[in-house]
Amino acid sequence: MEPSTLRCAARRYLMDRYDKLSRAYAKLPRQGGRDGYSPRALRIFPRYQVVQAMLVEVERLDPDQLPDLEGLAAALDRAAFGAQSPSTDPPGGAIQAEVMADERELFSAAVETWMSIPDLDVEPLGYRRVLTAEESSDWRARLQARWGVQATSWHPMLAGPVPPGVLVLTDAAVQTRTGIARVRQALQTIGARRVVELREDGLDYLLDLDLFVPAYNGAEGVWSDDSLDWVLFASHEGTVAFGGVIVSVLPAAWKNLDDWRWTGW
Repeated sequence: MEPSTLRCAARRYLMDRYDKLSRAYAKLPRQGGRDGYSPRALRIFPRYQVVQAMLVEVERLDPDQLPDLEGLAAALDRAAFGAQSPSTDPPGGAIQAEVMADERELFSAAVETWMSIPDLDVEPLGYRRVLTAEESSDWRARLQARWGVQATSWHPMLAGPVPPGVLVLTDAAVQTRTGIARVRQALQTIGARRVVELREDGLDYLLDLDLFVPAYNGAEGVWSDDSLDWVLFASHEGTVAFGGVIVSVLPAAWKNLDDWRWTGW
């Protein structure tokens, strides 16, 4: 088994586990229990929070520079028991600590199982890696110099009117698979392959275009690539702004684009 296969198995497991747990939590009634959480909710939401923290740690491992198989297994085990986030530390109570510890054990056991299967077969996933602090800082500086991005904020959230050449849509435009596909198609046309994603919470990625979703996810986001020929910004106010060469290309991929234009507050 190649190390890349093991990393992929870990990513897929954690992504699937997060989806399953978060869907289960979303189906629960929003009432009852301490602090508004039912006993069942207290046993579910800490699980997907620690799963997300483990996934982040796994995706800090550069798929182009992985250690050997044994070294990678050790790194995954460290992620299992060492991954933390603001949502997991402190755990919040005895129940939360118990269920998060259980999720850590489940992931560690899965790694051990995969290591026992020499011909492990896993469906590939696209490239996605958490940027280092140095990389994140460098990208912020580059985007500020090229586009005037301030931290991870851009138009129309900056002071003053939106400049000519900046296209602002409502965020509903990218809340469907069709809308996302049209933006990806436009970027593919101009040669984008890997995209950098910077978020206001500081969790930044380099990822394949096929994994790129230009939407607010609880944290505002800015996207570009090494060319710096284009920029996107998703705000918490329900807007998605486009700048650079993508503005002239997007209408060809999106015939009813004008239907999604933001008209201001």
